[in-house]
Amino acid sequence: MASAPRQRHPISSGNSSSSRTPDRAMPGHQGKSTPMKDFVCPITNQLFIGPVTLETGQTYERRAIMEWLERGNSTCPITRQPLRSTQLPRTNYVLKRLVSDWQEKNPKPLPRIPQEHEPSETYKTKPSTHLPSPSRPQLRHLVAELCTWEILQESEAAVLRIERLWREDADMEELEMMAVLTRLSAINRLTEILSNSVEVRVLRAALFLLCELGWRNEAVVSTLTQVEPDMDCVVALFKKGLAEAAVLIHLLRPSGLSLLEMGIVEPLLEVIAQRVDDGADRKRRIMCIEPKTASVLLLGRIMASCEEEGGAVSAVMSKVVGVRWKVVESVMASLQAEWIDERIAAVGILLRCIRQDGKCRNLIADKVDLAPVLESFVGADDAERLQIVRFLSELVKLSRRLFNEQILHIIKEEGAFSTMHTLLSYLQTAPLENRPVVACLLLQIDLLAEPRKMSIFREEAIDALISSLRNTDFPSVQIAAAEVVVSLQGRFSVSGKPLARALLLKSAGLEKKYRAIVRQEKLENVDFDESSQEEQKAADEWERRMAYALASHEFGLLFEALSDGMSSDHTELNSSCFLSATWLVHALAALPDTGVRGAARVCLLKQLVSIFKSAKDIEDRVLSMLALSSFIRDQEGLRDVRSFMKDVMKGLRELRKYSPLAVEMLKILSEGTGSSADLWNHRELVQVDCSSNGEVTSIICFKDKIFSGHSDGTIKVWTGRGSILHLVQEVREHVKAVTSLTILPSGERLCSGSLDRTTKVWSIRTESLHCVQVHDMKDQVHSLVVSNSIACFIPQGAGVKVHSWNGASKHLNPNKYVKCISLVQGKLYCGCHDNSIQEIDLATGTISTVQNGSRRLLAKSNPVHAMQLQDGLLYTAGSPIDGAAVKIWSASNYDLVASLPSTVEVRSITVSSELIYLGCKGGAVEVWCKDKHRRVQTLQLGTSAKVLTISVNSAEEIVVAGTSDGRIQAWGFS
Repeated sequence: MASAPRQRHPISSGNSSSSRTPDRAMPGHQGKSTPMKDFVCPITNQLFIGPVTLETGQTYERRAIMEWLERGNSTCPITRQPLRSTQLPRTNYVLKRLVSDWQEKNPKPLPRIPQEHEPSETYKTKPSTHLPSPSRPQLRHLVAELCTWEILQESEAAVLRIERLWREDADMEELEMMAVLTRLSAINRLTEILSNSVEVRVLRAALFLLCELGWRNEAVVSTLTQVEPDMDCVVALFKKGLAEAAVLIHLLRPSGLSLLEMGIVEPLLEVIAQRVDDGADRKRRIMCIEPKTASVLLLGRIMASCEEEGGAVSAVMSKVVGVRWKVVESVMASLQAEWIDERIAAVGILLRCIRQDGKCRNLIADKVDLAPVLESFVGADDAERLQIVRFLSELVKLSRRLFNEQILHIIKEEGAFSTMHTLLSYLQTAPLENRPVVACLLLQIDLLAEPRKMSIFREEAIDALISSLRNTDFPSVQIAAAEVVVSLQGRFSVSGKPLARALLLKSAGLEKKYRAIVRQEKLENVDFDESSQEEQKAADEWERRMAYALASHEFGLLFEALSDGMSSDHTELNSSCFLSATWLVHALAALPDTGVRGAARVCLLKQLVSIFKSAKDIEDRVLSMLALSSFIRDQEGLRDVRSFMKDVMKGLRELRKYSPLAVEMLKILSEGTGSSADLWNHRELVQVDCSSNGEVTSIICFKDKIFSGHSDGTIKVWTGRGSILHLVQEVREHVKAVTSLTILPSGERLCSGSLDRTTKVWSIRTESLHCVQVHDMKDQVHSLVVSNSIACFIPQGAGVKVHSWNGASKHLNPNKYVKCISLVQGKLYCGCHDNSIQEIDLATGTISTVQNGSRRLLAKSNPVHAMQLQDGLLYTAGSPIDGAAVKIWSASNYDLVASLPSTVEVRSITVSSELIYLGCKGGAVEVWCKDKHRRVQTLQLGTSAKVLTISVNSAEEIVVAGTSDGRIQAWGFS
């Protein structure tokens, strides 16, 4: 499709009346050419163009009196009488017409409005080789009637006859018509009719004539813009349903913001959405510009002008895509218009539609014809070319990879010109801020096929991205380039959101962010399809090709640029470069190693370790861990990562509870180390002597605090960070030993059980610990476990008691003397004095046996001293019967899974994600590897007392133990 020649309209719409008023004879001497005093504004000393008469009877030029009032004056400039209202009246059309008549009778060489026998500037160079048309006398007569009739109906009839003559007399010489109709009196009379007539046919005819005149002669438009009510009148007509008014509004070229303030968006959408009439009516309405075309241009101008006003653009776009999908379809039809300006405006509207509501991207991509858009690229200026490139780039952010590639093929092959060569030429000359998005589109088109050894398009595109990333003089260009690299991964949600970060976190085991996006898409009624197998294969193949092209360019030169960006002080640049680096490093693990992995490691390893070590955002730490996991898959990378072993191991331990990848990396890094102690080595942090309070009967860590219970009824609160075991508070509200401390599952509440037959509930939200509830258990509490609704405890005698927080209680397992208990998801596990272990279903009261006890009456008792349930496994500890002090059971089928061959009596146990800590009888804590079931370290307390209680903080960095002789000791990883 050949593009129609572009027609520009460099028409100013400024406010200065002096810059628009032609030079006229001023009062000062008598003569035929001297205007009457009443025709001249007393403020400007110029002939009236838009006269207004105030309540004092004085007449002024509208612009001049407006400036007078805007300066704060509230009186008439001549009479000095106070004005009751500063709202200006309508234009004095009678005086305006008299001035126009006087001008025609006293012709002057006016630069803007041609006189009766003077053709306009536009047509002066047009040779007049024909005699005047026979219709000319008739036209002159009609125009004279239009300008002289005082009766509105007669003027209206003249307008209708002039319009019919214009449309039907094909022999009429255009030059002659313009010479007659562009007289100032004719233009003024047509604008009066727009203001006063109520006949739709007349209004359409007047609009038609003014549009045709303004289209051919800029002086007409300049005259119309001199008087502000003219624009208000035309806008009012447009709002009433006269679509032709859109053409005149377009020719008057008001700013986009002023159009928005006029409330013109809704009428524009109505015109754009309606179908073009066919047949005779269609022929009758043919104008210089179609109303729909003018409406598209105006809507495009509004959006472009409001680009910096995000809220305004959002409001407009909500009306476009939220109210009428047929508006978008109609705008898409404008992409095939002959006039290139209409195509460019349509591109801008559709681009903003996609950005406002990404869901319409699929609908546009399904139906859009890109050939005219691509052809428009050649004749467009830089701003318009950028708009086209951005539009095409948004179209290929679909959730379906195969559809993206289909559109890329269309972009590559459609149009009369080579798209790739056109984009390459534009890339080489484009302004710096435009280069990243152009390079992105060019690179995607080039990579439709398997990367070749040499491609000038790919080389230029990646070079442009790298140079933009390194352009420190323009941070906005750097940020744009970094965001482009992230988007090149090629995976998007249905609404066009990049999924790179969410998918990388998912690869590391954190699916929360990805699921949140999926959930949001479904809440917004978007059909989010998590890709068929074919789509997934295509997405993986695209990511492989793109990662290989970017990483292998100049042997990893991009990694240097990303490394520099990660060191930037600009948060956006730092974040985007980090995400791009993580993606590329992670993708390298699936590619053949050509040495680029080593280059990436040299550029990025230290920064990735630094982020892994110190980032506050847990997601950033997980992403850096994902990148590091790619490095340790070869021996050289493993060796380099081990040089940061201390920082890496500490971070992996902290992330074990978030990501299974951390566990996997711990295993890899532990292989080949000199000894297990090197991997799990603990060092003593502090020891506190609390022997004055008796035994340390219970210890529990919660957030940044440590709570300890003592045999004299005291509860102590210690700091768990910084200055470990610094005493914060000490309370003694129990009158006998505190036997148990536990945290309610709902959090922010601490429960304490005591031999004084009470259980107290403590608030731990604030810095200080204070009791909020006291429950009378009616029996000594030797061990306590709780849920949000009940408390289970071991009484003085046999069995266990279940106490509801509302006061009810019941007695279970009365045939057993219970030593320790554990409560998980409605199942109560009991370790007994006879070495038996039971599971009690609290809902049904059913008792199941995990381990049978000893039936020998005279045999030495071997109780189960401690137990803990974790990840479906029940860990039980006691004396080393059969050479195993600790046994590990399956909670589902009660099978014995494994045992720890500890040779000492174990009095307390706690299990972390990787280690098992055993508090022993002889004043030691044994540390066992949870997976390999081997002892890795023994921690000595410097006493032979029993370790009665042991706890690990939530970050699994600190281990705290309490002894029977009143000592509390803490260790941390070295």
